[in-house]
Amino acid sequence: MRRMTSVLLALSALVGASALTAPAAAAAAQTGRPATVRTAVPAGWEVVEGDEVAALNGGADGKRSSAPQAAAQDLTEQGSEADELSLIAMQSVRNERFVATEKNYPAPNTGALRARSAEYGGSWEGFAFEWDETTETYALRSLANDLYVAVEKNFTGSSQNLLRARSTGVGGWERFVVYYNAELDRWALQSTLNGLFVAMENGYTGSLQYALRARSAEIGGSWEEFVLYDLGA
Repeated sequence: MRRMTSVLLALSALVGASALTAPAAAAAAQTGRPATVRTAVPAGWEVVEGDEVAALNGGADGKRSSAPQAAAQDLTEQGSEADELSLIAMQSVRNERFVATEKNYPAPNTGALRARSAEYGGSWEGFAFEWDETTETYALRSLANDLYVAVEKNFTGSSQNLLRARSTGVGGWERFVVYYNAELDRWALQSTLNGLFVAMENGYTGSLQYALRARSAEIGGSWEEFVLYDLGA
């Protein structure tokens, strides 16, 4: 198994969280994914399987933030139907900010995901990546409100395909394929609902500045790239 080479940023609030190691080079057959996704693996990227991400959640040395510990305990006590589960923080490569769940936003953007936090502060920036063996995809559950992240395909305008933590269950709207690029040491997400990659809207202004949307036909650069950190359990 390869090891990621990225250097962690000097973020005091991220003590105890470790950058994820690289997934194994070989990927299992992708028979469970929609055809539009199976044939769209970008050059230089590889599909990440569930056991590969779960294995990265083995714990890091040092003191851990109390927020992810509490969230992990809650998820364990509640139980999960996922075959594998990993607790992750996501950092946008474009603006070097961590993705947070805006659980206090008013409707219709309640639970919107935005890369707006300068440091990892706790459950607002934490997500459970839950692997499903049947569909060979991930569901993302926000640790801030314990709801699954959905792609709002029916939204219009600048909010179309917005990522929101708003679902109590998992269906096609809540399924993602995770990719890793060993050369760049970066990660990407692709919605199975529309086959598009998640981008961080660095150019937006107002309440949806830095919002995450599944709107890119390809991984074109830092807008679609993320650094993932293992929060441990």
